[in-house]
Amino acid sequence: MIELENNHVVKDGTVDVHGNPADKTKTGNWKACFFILGNECCERLAYYGMSTNLVNYFIQRLHQGNATAAKNVSNWSGTCYVLPLLGAFLADSYWGRYWVIAIFSMIYVFVSFFHFPIFDHCNSAVAAFVAIYLIALGTGGIKPCVSAFGADQFDETDDKEREKKSSFFNWFYFSINVGALIASSVLVWIQTNVGWGWGFGIPTVTMALAVVSFFSGSHLYRRQKPGGSPLARIAQVLVASFRKFNVKVPDDEGILYETAEEESYIQGSRKLEHTNNLRCFDKAAIPTEDDDMKGTPNPWRLCTVTQVEELKSIIRILPIWATGIIFSAVYSQMSTMFVLQGNTMDQHIGPKFRIPSASLSLFDTLSVIFWVPVYDKLIVPYARKFTGNERGFTPLQRIGIGLVISVFSMVVAGILEVVRLDLVRKNDYYDMKTLPISIFWQVLQYFLIGCAEVFTFIGQFEFFYGQAPDAMRSLCSALSLTTNALGNYLSSLLVVIVSNVTTRNGKLGWIPDNLNRGHIDYFYWVLAILSVVNFFVYLWISSWYKYKVTGIEN
Repeated sequence: MIELENNHVVKDGTVDVHGNPADKTKTGNWKACFFILGNECCERLAYYGMSTNLVNYFIQRLHQGNATAAKNVSNWSGTCYVLPLLGAFLADSYWGRYWVIAIFSMIYVFVSFFHFPIFDHCNSAVAAFVAIYLIALGTGGIKPCVSAFGADQFDETDDKEREKKSSFFNWFYFSINVGALIASSVLVWIQTNVGWGWGFGIPTVTMALAVVSFFSGSHLYRRQKPGGSPLARIAQVLVASFRKFNVKVPDDEGILYETAEEESYIQGSRKLEHTNNLRCFDKAAIPTEDDDMKGTPNPWRLCTVTQVEELKSIIRILPIWATGIIFSAVYSQMSTMFVLQGNTMDQHIGPKFRIPSASLSLFDTLSVIFWVPVYDKLIVPYARKFTGNERGFTPLQRIGIGLVISVFSMVVAGILEVVRLDLVRKNDYYDMKTLPISIFWQVLQYFLIGCAEVFTFIGQFEFFYGQAPDAMRSLCSALSLTTNALGNYLSSLLVVIVSNVTTRNGKLGWIPDNLNRGHIDYFYWVLAILSVVNFFVYLWISSWYKYKVTGIEN
């Protein structure tokens, strides 16, 4: 009977709501994930309901110019993807993912209920910015933890559950885009035709539903125990390595210090195998005469192999992380340049109905909703026959495919802008607000962005979760999100540079308020060229990357 009960215990160290080892038959798996996916769908509906049309809010209500509005949206979006570092630190160090999601969700709801009337009744830029940046704080605690918390529901030491975990990331991103679909269609229409108060008030209600959905599944969740401050452990390795700068690294790795117990001393983390790269940090795990080996060694002088390997894991993924910044800059154009480009085009469907330009992002969402099941049910089984990998493509292969597709999205957007400007020149439409060219010509560039997302963003979710040390998974998920932040900041920086350089000597520049006299096609070409260079850098970096031993094949 005892053996049978032990077989039911999850072996990855997760616990149930009472703090006991999680039971496979009663916790986790898809039955727990449905509540997590429901939470994510509602939270993303709330987020995209505020972000999708924000550039037009800045222009119409705060009377900002195109370049200023685009820069402010990029800065805010970037902040939304930097603050997850705070939420991730709290989750991995002290509170755990469950409580960070719960607490920051409630902050999100409270702030939203308190501030959403501002958007409809106040033209103060200060009040509006205070509101949206407080909302950024709320989302900063949720973003890095939800995907990792959902993946925690599958035991990666179990072959069947590990395969389901890979599928979870696909459906997690699918739920994000169901929320985004409603936001980019229904909510944007309400904001444009009914009012900003209603348009931002409805996301507040959906965020409240997200909290209800999350708490409803509490008894089913598997929770990873927080392992203490990962930043402190990294600092200890760096300090210990520096102190032993003159110590020679031995050829026999058995000399390196590791605890005798089966489990790592880091709570919620399994031991990591020693690797031969970045051997300079192995010095932190070399016992010397100055180390007290009778009791517990001072971690600022002697670290375990697992602790050293944590730092190595982070360093190894940083180059892959950096290549995601350009992709995120391309992705951010949907909420800035694509919207501004669409504002100049005919938005009518029939004689009476007019679709807001920001609503075209629903075709990005529809693309994701189309490609996720196609990838999961058709592409993966087919690719598995040729690659021999249980996931069809490795995470790095998947990311690379998305980077290629993103280049084509910029090329298509640039070609459309060339056609649009050609129409302006031939017919002297320079001062015409709306050109006689359908906004639906933008559909292809949105669709390609969505396709690229399914490969790159989901590949990043899987890669950073899988390659992260057990006690740093929230932090690594947040690290992957910071590529979105830096991509938005890069886009904002490019706009500033382009505006300053191209407006000299009395010229209007590439991104004037009247885009008919500008050249945002040049801006798209710059991003396309940067994306091509980034892809070849990525190929070089990924060619030497070695996956850590977690059942993922290289």
